[in-house]
Amino acid sequence: MSTILQQARQRFSRDQQKGKARPSQFPQVVQTSYTSLDVDYPKDFLAPLPDPSKITVERIDFKNSPLNEYRNLYAVVLDNVLTREECDQLLTYAEMSKGAHTGEENEPADNGWAPAMVNAGRNAEVLVTHYRNSDRIIWDEQAITKRLWQRVLQGEGMKEYFSCLYGEKYAPAIGTFRNGEKWKPTKYGLNERMRFLRYGPGQFFKEHCDGRYETPDGSQRSFYTFHLYLNDSAQALDIKKGSKEDTPELLHGGATTFHSADLQHRLDVDPKIGRILIFQHRRLFHSGDLVTQGIKYTMRTDLMFEYDDEDKDDDDNGVVFG
Repeated sequence: MSTILQQARQRFSRDQQKGKARPSQFPQVVQTSYTSLDVDYPKDFLAPLPDPSKITVERIDFKNSPLNEYRNLYAVVLDNVLTREECDQLLTYAEMSKGAHTGEENEPADNGWAPAMVNAGRNAEVLVTHYRNSDRIIWDEQAITKRLWQRVLQGEGMKEYFSCLYGEKYAPAIGTFRNGEKWKPTKYGLNERMRFLRYGPGQFFKEHCDGRYETPDGSQRSFYTFHLYLNDSAQALDIKKGSKEDTPELLHGGATTFHSADLQHRLDVDPKIGRILIFQHRRLFHSGDLVTQGIKYTMRTDLMFEYDDEDKDDDDNGVVFG
């Protein structure tokens, strides 16, 4: 399968042959780096839920779905992980990490949102809006991702499932060539790099599989995607287009859609406030469906693991709540 960059360049070549492309439209690879400002958020923000039973956990049953070809692959939906207020606060803090909401004259345009680019490797990215069309804020904040991971572990069965990736059960996610290897969650559980995404009407992310992230020293790597939905969709609320409950601001579309390899079958996970979708990187072909109305806000990061070469438990400290 060709990379997104290769596809973009092939598309440019075809358009150029038809006289539809200008040299300035050739996808340019640029070196990128991201920095985050300090954000003053409460010490008890995203503290563990006092009643974890409110979190519902449902593994996607690919075997009995239109996507039977993914029957051995892993994806799970957790609901009620964050409250509406927490989602709103998290989004505001992300914008503050770019200098927004200070009340000063030098605040960034559009609260720090910028067009989302596609990873081209070696700290390089490329803007390919026919393939990925959305806006993004990148916020690096390890304490927040640690707290989000602790919320996930409050869901029934989550701590047990992700405690150690080992054996045939996890081979579809980590690869059969890693049989015999044991991988345990890192101290913080999630990649500290949070990618907040904003999709407006007409925006989307075409079909793809997520790539694995590996730390520069090679000691940690990701095998699963973490997707947090920060607002509701009409589909999740069962509100029909044009009904009296519908409003111009309500999100329509924007599902995370899993596709069959031939693109003939699909399974949608609709945006819902406080919902988290976790799914393996390998082989799960998916897209961000077209937004037709309203705005979609999500945050994406990765579950991080390290090679377990000795049988010792990592402590669960590292976050202190006031």
